[in-house]
Amino acid sequence: MNSTHLQLYADFIVKVGVNVQPRQNFIIRCPVTMPEFAHACVRAGYEAGAKRVLVRWEDEQLTRLSYACQDEDTLCDLKDWQLRSYLDYAEDPDGCCTLAIHAEDPEALAGLDGGKIARVSLANRKFMKPWQEYTMADRIQWCVAAVPTAAWAAKVFPDVPVGEAVEKLWALIFKVCRVEGGDPVGEWKAHVAKTAARRDRLNALGLDRVRFQSANGTDLTVGLAEDAVWEGACATAENGTVFIANVPTEEVFCAPHRLRVDGVVYGTRPYVYNGQLIEGWHARFKAGKVVAHGAKKNDDLFEKLLTADEDACRIGEVALVPAQSPINQSGVLFYNTLFDENAACHIAFGAGYPMNIRGGAALTRAQLLEKGLNDSAVHEDVMIGAPDTAITGYTKDGRAVPVFQNGNWAF
Repeated sequence: MNSTHLQLYADFIVKVGVNVQPRQNFIIRCPVTMPEFAHACVRAGYEAGAKRVLVRWEDEQLTRLSYACQDEDTLCDLKDWQLRSYLDYAEDPDGCCTLAIHAEDPEALAGLDGGKIARVSLANRKFMKPWQEYTMADRIQWCVAAVPTAAWAAKVFPDVPVGEAVEKLWALIFKVCRVEGGDPVGEWKAHVAKTAARRDRLNALGLDRVRFQSANGTDLTVGLAEDAVWEGACATAENGTVFIANVPTEEVFCAPHRLRVDGVVYGTRPYVYNGQLIEGWHARFKAGKVVAHGAKKNDDLFEKLLTADEDACRIGEVALVPAQSPINQSGVLFYNTLFDENAACHIAFGAGYPMNIRGGAALTRAQLLEKGLNDSAVHEDVMIGAPDTAITGYTKDGRAVPVFQNGNWAF
C-alpha cells in the first residue's frame, strides 16, 4: 500500500467527499481491522475544522457471532441510546456529517439462517430510520467509501496470496477513485463537471419514462415519478454544503414512479445482500410490482429481499452508468455494491430518495408517496447494465430520445 496515496485518499474523502465544515460533529463508521485508515480520516476531519470526531468501530466477526448465538427476539430488542447516539449529534446546533468506510467480506454471514438475518436487518433499518432520513434526504453531508480487507481481497483476487491480493485491491481502489495520479481533487473536479452536464441534459429533456433493452432479454420500461429530478456526481446538504455521497461514483440517477415499472430485467452482476451473494437473478414487473422472479444462487434469499416489507418488491431508484466507467473497464468484479453499482446501470429495490423529487426534502412521506416515490425499509442496488444496453428516453410530449447506445452515453 502506498502511504502517500492512502493519506491523499483519506484527505479527499473527508475534505471533499464529506466536505467537513468547521465546528461540525463528524461521525465515522469503520471496521476494527482498519485503524490506520481511520486515524488518517480522523486527522483529516480535525484539519477541516471538526469540533469532535467520533469513530464507531464495526466488527463483522462479532456480527456473525451475534447472529449465530443470539435469539431473534434479543437481536431485535433495540435500545433508544442506539438511535440517540446518532440523533444527538444530528440535532446539535453545529450539526453533523458522516462517513461510512466499507470493508466487508462479501460472504461474512454465509451459511447462517438467511431468514433470521433478513428479519433482524429489517428491524434495525426500521428502528434507525429517523437517522437514515438525514442521509436519504441529504439533510446532512454523508459519504460512503471503501478499503480492502483480507477476506474481501481474497474474494476479488482468489488466485494470488492474500497479502498480494490486498495490495492489488488497494492499487485498484486508488486507480478507480482517481487517486493514483496524485491529484484527486483536480481529477474529481473534472469528473463531477462532466457528470453534472449529463445530469442537466437529462433534466432539460423532461423525460416521462426510460426503456432498457439488451440481448440478454432485458426489456424494462421505468416510468418516472411526478416532479422527478435526475441527480448525480455531487449533492447539496440542507446547510448548503456540496458533498459527494459515494466514492467512487459514475451514476446519474432518478426516482421511478412506484406504479409505472413494467417488463422483465436480468441481473448482470452478483450482489451482496445481508452478507450473502445472490447471482443470476431476474424479475418481471407489472404496474410497478415484481410479479415473477428467480435466481440461480440464493433464490430463497432473493425472495426474502423482495418480501422484506410491502414495498420492497418495487423500485426506488434507476441509475445510468456507462460501460466506459473506470470500474467496468477494470474488468474486475468487486463483490461490493459501492463499486459494482458504478460499473453498470442499476435499479434499487425498496426506498427512493426524496432528493430525486423537486423540493422533496420538505415533503412528508405521504406527499412523496403521492408523487410516486417508493417507501420501504430496504434499499438494495442491483446491476442490470450490459455491454449492449440501449436506453431510450420518452419525453412528456412524446419524443423518443437515445440516451444510451451500446452501453454508453449517446450524448
